[in-house]
Amino acid sequence: MEETNLFSVLKGKTVVVTGASSGVGLATAEAFSKYGCKLVLAARGEAGLALAEQRCTALGAMVLTVATDVSDYVAVQHLLSHALAFGGKIDYWINNAGVMASGRFEEIPIDVSHQVVKTNLLGYLNCAHAVLPIFKQQGFGVLVNNVSIGGFMPAPYSAVYSATKFGIKGMMECIQGEISNEEHIHVCNLYPQIQRSTGNMHSAKYSGLDFKVPPFAADPKDTAQQLLKLAVHPKKDKFPDFSSWAIKTLHDFFPKVIVNTASAGMRLMMKLKQSAPNEGNVLEPSNYPHRIYGETIIPTPSKTTKTALGFGVLLGVALVVLSGRKS
Repeated sequence: MEETNLFSVLKGKTVVVTGASSGVGLATAEAFSKYGCKLVLAARGEAGLALAEQRCTALGAMVLTVATDVSDYVAVQHLLSHALAFGGKIDYWINNAGVMASGRFEEIPIDVSHQVVKTNLLGYLNCAHAVLPIFKQQGFGVLVNNVSIGGFMPAPYSAVYSATKFGIKGMMECIQGEISNEEHIHVCNLYPQIQRSTGNMHSAKYSGLDFKVPPFAADPKDTAQQLLKLAVHPKKDKFPDFSSWAIKTLHDFFPKVIVNTASAGMRLMMKLKQSAPNEGNVLEPSNYPHRIYGETIIPTPSKTTKTALGFGVLLGVALVVLSGRKS
């Protein structure tokens, strides 16, 4: 019944997805494709967009691809005009395009750090600034932002990336207040944890580490479903799964312990393993692979195992807090 309802709601809707050539963006494009949407897919690389178009068309969607660097406001306006010409309106805009650079703050080239800010923070700003006037003209529309729990807690040795996520959270919360008198216009924020996607493979690395995705990472297709659900059932802020909420909650209770421990672990790994610096996809479009899933350190545990681990973490937090209150 839910699938039938989603099809009736989404059929014919115009959906713009940025960062759609791989990872969560591609998974999100595929998620909307199954419900008869008019999809406008944006990313910098035309090769990745061509593959995304093939996958989404095969699932039944009408697809338009527009090569777009969201850090360029003129390019975003170009994307917007093509989307309006294609769909006649814009129902949902999914802000997802993002890049990451990890390593010691002062050792990451300044042009790389600047571009992380331009893509992540200014990219979301540019898209919101372009599409909100259209929503107001139409009298409806939903902007969904894939923010990350990085909006609540810093990622170790990723200072500039963390700054952008904190910035997105603050900016979008302010905009939510500005449109609070618009009944049918919504700005929604999703705060997922690290993803089992290609994002990690494509990121810039100046830490000496060749990261693989950890086993507790979330499934990008699950995150995509939550982005879709936020569009259909708007909510200001949402954690997509228990693990994301538990990690954020653990940091709330023990911020210094979590950050310092994670940083110490990174320092240890940076001493043990060395690889050449790599600017990844920060300054250039993502190279192969253009797919949803990235490489994992070990085989991915089942959802049941992940849930059990999540409950274990939460229980541990509760016991520590209760113990502290008693003492």
